[in-house]
Amino acid sequence: MNRALAVAATGGYWLALVSAVGVLLAPLGYRLGVWDVRFALLTLVKWATMASLAAFVVCLLAAVGGWVRHHRGDRGYAYVGLLLSVLCAGVPLYHYAQAQRVPAIHDITTDTVHPPTFVALGAARTAAPNGLAYEGATVAAAQQRAYPDLVPYLSPLSPATLFAQAEAVARTLGWEIVAAEPQQGRLEATDTSLLFGFTDDIVIRITPHARGSQLDIRSMSRVGRSDVGVNAHRIRRFLTQVAYLGAADNVSRLPPSRLREVNQPVIRTLNWFSSPRPRLLACL
Repeated sequence: MNRALAVAATGGYWLALVSAVGVLLAPLGYRLGVWDVRFALLTLVKWATMASLAAFVVCLLAAVGGWVRHHRGDRGYAYVGLLLSVLCAGVPLYHYAQAQRVPAIHDITTDTVHPPTFVALGAARTAAPNGLAYEGATVAAAQQRAYPDLVPYLSPLSPATLFAQAEAVARTLGWEIVAAEPQQGRLEATDTSLLFGFTDDIVIRITPHARGSQLDIRSMSRVGRSDVGVNAHRIRRFLTQVAYLGAADNVSRLPPSRLREVNQPVIRTLNWFSSPRPRLLACL
């Protein structure tokens, strides 16, 4: 029996190790152009995840069996195999679960009626698998059901001031600015994922409004039917930081008598965000 436990522990360990190699090779091969995204995700990652789950079961049985029988032998292999299998299967399974909770769309915007248009990135979008055109009512309805909070951002600031703040936030988030046209109120940028290097395109449109300015933003993936909620998260994060900057600017313009009426914790938060820009850029 001890021999069987040792074989299970080492076998599960090597299976988990092979699975880890498969998970790591998937983004590496895609970035190098060795295979396409479908092979990387639907073949390599899929089978590596299944192998990781099998390794987890085998290593768990070996670890429990060794503990019950007080056999220390190869339990170390089982523990390492458990760790590797959890890491390798956990990330893909998390993304799979996330994909089931959000609609299978990849084009998110705060204006679903007249979404901002890509100009500088038009050629790149046309060449991308997901194309350039907005898919219309079907996508708009799916977005509004899943992300009803994504609406145009209204600001009392002038279009020029809001544009400067939007550009600063975009740079803070690490986006690569492709075009910045303050006179046209249009900013285009790209954001690249860490592992696979997926590129998403962003366009920001700022127009005059009766009470100041209106900002609309659109974030669109170049590949993949579903963005797994990434574009909506990106827009939320961007709008939150723009709102912080706008609120800090408004508080800084209040007279001292009005400042006393503002809740002190709010003042401390806004003062932190209104501190010198290098500090904001470094921390957000």
